[in-house]
Amino acid sequence: MSLPDAAEQIQNLAAPSDIKKEQPISRLARIIVQASRFEGDEHGFDNGERAALARLDPDGEFRPHQIAALSRALLYADLEPDTWKSEIWQRWAMIAHGMALAGHDVNQSLGQQLSKAGVSESRVTKLLTARGDAFRQLLPRLLRLLASKGVEPNWRELGGLILNQDRDEKKAEDIRLKIAGCFFSTDAKKPKH
Repeated sequence: MSLPDAAEQIQNLAAPSDIKKEQPISRLARIIVQASRFEGDEHGFDNGERAALARLDPDGEFRPHQIAALSRALLYADLEPDTWKSEIWQRWAMIAHGMALAGHDVNQSLGQQLSKAGVSESRVTKLLTARGDAFRQLLPRLLRLLASKGVEPNWRELGGLILNQDRDEKKAEDIRLKIAGCFFSTDAKKPKH
């Protein structure tokens, strides 16, 4: 896959699709979150592979077992990482890392999930206004907080933000506004103590 093809693939990920085909982010989440059903299960991750992804540092050097787990997950999700540039690898590594840390739940919007987890308004604002390195530093902390509260994030939204940020700012901003709108409307409906 060429870089323009990869960029087109990234742009199409956050867009709603009329096709009932499962999106790459959803397939990746299913593969990472689904435990092996039996010994030798090709499409289920064992605890070691999930741990390798959870310990992976998307901005650092990948260890061989982490590359193996990440590559396997990406290939089973029908992505073609063999021609990607390092920037695309880092973005997908961040998504896979986050899925391994916090799981995936598509039943609520990310904004609702952040509110449910009791994430502060200032932390949500920092996340949604951060760009580049600042965003990449804030995200793992937020994911660990969500995991500690037992709230699994919606990776369709969060993954779309990661994939589009600094590449297609219009799509990234649309995702940010949706997250913010859902967070603040859900937070406003909470009973005040």
